[in-house]
Amino acid sequence: MPHPIRVGLIGAGYIASWHGDALKATPDAQVTAVCDLSEPAAEGLAMAYGAVPFTSVEALITSGACDAVHILTPPHLHAGLAQQCLKAGLHVLVEKPVAVSLGETRAIAETAEAAGKRFHPGHNFLGLPSYVRMKEALQAGTYGRVSQAEITWALPLAPLRSGPFSLWLLRAPKNLLLELGPHPFAFAVDLFGPLDILHAEATKPIALPGDDMRPQGFRILARAGGVEITFHLSMVETVDDRSVTLRGSSGRARLDYAADTLVVDRENASDLIVNPLRRQLDQSWQHLREGLRNAVIQTASLNQKGPYAQSFRGMMAAIYGPLANNQPQDSRFSAESALTVMEALEAAIAKLPSEALEVKAPAVATRKPKPTAMVIGGTGFIGRALTRRLVAEGQDVRVLSRGRNGPFPDLPDRVETAPVSLHDLDALTDAMQGIDTVYNLARALETTWAGALVNDVGVSTRIAMACEAAGVKRLVYTGTIASYDMSDPHVQITEETRFPEDMTGRNLYARSKAECERQLMNLHAERGLPVTIARPGIVVGHGGPLQHWGIGRWHGAGAVRIWGPGQNILPFVLIDDVADGLLRMGADPAAIGQSFNLVGEPMLTARSYFDAIEDTLGARIRVSSGNLSVFYAADAVKYGLKKYALRKKGLVRPSLADWQSRAHFSPFVNDRPKAVLGWQPEADRGRFIARAITEANLFGF
Repeated sequence: MPHPIRVGLIGAGYIASWHGDALKATPDAQVTAVCDLSEPAAEGLAMAYGAVPFTSVEALITSGACDAVHILTPPHLHAGLAQQCLKAGLHVLVEKPVAVSLGETRAIAETAEAAGKRFHPGHNFLGLPSYVRMKEALQAGTYGRVSQAEITWALPLAPLRSGPFSLWLLRAPKNLLLELGPHPFAFAVDLFGPLDILHAEATKPIALPGDDMRPQGFRILARAGGVEITFHLSMVETVDDRSVTLRGSSGRARLDYAADTLVVDRENASDLIVNPLRRQLDQSWQHLREGLRNAVIQTASLNQKGPYAQSFRGMMAAIYGPLANNQPQDSRFSAESALTVMEALEAAIAKLPSEALEVKAPAVATRKPKPTAMVIGGTGFIGRALTRRLVAEGQDVRVLSRGRNGPFPDLPDRVETAPVSLHDLDALTDAMQGIDTVYNLARALETTWAGALVNDVGVSTRIAMACEAAGVKRLVYTGTIASYDMSDPHVQITEETRFPEDMTGRNLYARSKAECERQLMNLHAERGLPVTIARPGIVVGHGGPLQHWGIGRWHGAGAVRIWGPGQNILPFVLIDDVADGLLRMGADPAAIGQSFNLVGEPMLTARSYFDAIEDTLGARIRVSSGNLSVFYAADAVKYGLKKYALRKKGLVRPSLADWQSRAHFSPFVNDRPKAVLGWQPEADRGRFIARAITEANLFGF
C-alpha cells in the first residue's frame, strides 16, 4: 500500500474541511479525491487540497485515486456508501452517527471484516489531547476509585427554532439523539466499557412547522463497570457546556472538551484554615496552566490548532499511523467501538416514552397545488414567512429547495417543493412554467469573490434569464441594506442613496448583493426585465435567532459585543412586515424597476433591544461595546497572517468603512415603501417588542 494513505472525501459540506485540514496535517495521509453531487462544491474543495473532483462514488472508485474514504454525507446515506466502498477495497471512516440503526452499523462492520478492510467511526473528540490525558490518569488510578460520571453536551441548536427544518436531524425526534449522542456515549464507552441504559427522558419540547414536536433536551441514566453515568444533552439557548466530569475517591476531574482543558479538584492534608485556600489556589494554577497552554498552541499555529481542529488531528493520527504502518487498529476508532456506541444509543431510544418519539403525520393532500408564485429560498427565515403569507392571501406556491422536504407539512394543498438546481437554466425555466411572480431570496455564503460571482451573482442572473424565458410577470429580488455605506450618522439613507463606487473593501456578502442588484437593474433597463429590489433591515420576530449577527458578535447565548457603542437606532423590522412588503412588491405594477428599503420605524438601539429582552424575558445578556477600529485592526492582522504566512488565496482585504457600516450609524428613511406600496410597518413600540421578543421564543423555552 502506498505511503502516505490516499484519502477521498465523500461529501463536500461543512464538516469536510475539518477532515481535509486534519488530513493535510497528518504525515501518514493525504487528500487525493473529493466527491459530491454538486460539481462546484466538489471542485472548490478539491482545489483547496490539490485533489481530483468527482460527482459520483462510482467514478471515484473506478479511478483508483484513493485507498480510503471518509463518508461525510447525511447519516441515512452512510451505511450504503460505506458498504459500497468497503466492497471496492477501500478503508472507510464514517462521520457520526455512523448509521441510523444498530443493524446498519453491524452490516458495515461485517462488510469490512469480509473485505479485510478497516471501518472507523468518526468519534473525533476521543482524539483530543486533554481527553487522552484524562484517560491515562484514570487508568493510572490518579482519581482513585471512580463512582460517578456526568457527561454533558449543552450547546444551542438554532435550527430547532429558526430552521432550516429540512435537515436530517429534525426529521424525527430520535435523529436528534442519534446526532448528538455519539460523542458523549463514545466517551463513556471508551472510559468504562459497554453501557447499561437505565432511564431516558426527553425534555423541553418545541413545535416545528405543522405542530410537529421535537425535544430540545435529553437526560439519560446509565451504568458501566460499576460507574453511575448521567448524560445531559441540551439544545436550548444556554452557556456552552460540553464536559466530562469524573468523581473519584482521590479527585474530581473535569474535561472541557470544547476548550481542550482538564482540571482536577483534589483534597489536601493541610489544616482547616489553609486547606480551602490551597484547594482554590491549586484550581487557579491549573486553569492558568490550561489557558496558557492553549494560547501558546493557537498563537504558534496561527489559530490552526483550536480544540476542534486538535480533536480531528488526534483522530487522524490514531487512524492513519497504524494503517500506514500495518499496526493494529486503535480501539477508540474501531468497529467494535462503533457497535457498542450504537447499541447504547438504540437502548436509550427504546427507553424514551413513546410520545417523545412520535412524528406528526403531514396533512393529507386533497388536491394538487396550482402555484402562481415561486419562492426561491423558501425554506429560510424570510422565505417561510413569505410562503405562508402568500398562502394566507389565497395563492398556491412552488418552493425551490435542495431537497423534497420543506417546512410546510401542514399545507400540502397549497405548497409544493421542487428540488431544482439553481445552476440549471433549463430546469429553472421548466419550474417557472405557469408562475406569475418569482421571489428570489437565495443567498450564497462564499469565502472568495470568484465563488460569489459563480454562486451568487451568476445564480441571480440565471434566475432572471429563466424568468424571461418562462414569461414571468414579476421578479422580486432581495438584496441587503448591508451594501450601503452606513458609517456616517449625519447621512440619511433612502433608496436614492447610491452604493459605494468601489466595493472591493466591503465584505463579500455586501459586495455580492450589490453586484447582483446592478446586473438585474441593467437587465431591466436593457431588456425590460420586470424586476423589483427589496432590501430588508435587521429582521426579527418568531422563527428568528437569538444570536443575530446583524447586531453584534456573539460569544454564546450569554454574551455579545455589539458593533460600536450601541447608542444609535438600529434598522430593525419585523419578519411579518417584511413578508407583507415583499407581497406588495410582487403585486403592485408601480414597483417594477424600483428598490425598497424594508426598514421599520425607528425604535430601538442595540442596548435598548437587550434591555427589552431582560425586562420581558428576565434574561440578562452580557453586553459590551465593540471598538470598530480595534475590530478592523484585528481583521487586518488576520488578513496579513492568512495571506503571507498561510499563503491563502482569494482573501478580501478588510476596510474600516466596512466595519463602521456594521454599526448601522446612518439612519434610514422608509417613506418610499409606505408611499408607493402602502406598506405600514409596526409603529407601536410595545407591540413591536412583544412580537420581536416576547412572542419570538428566542431562548427555546
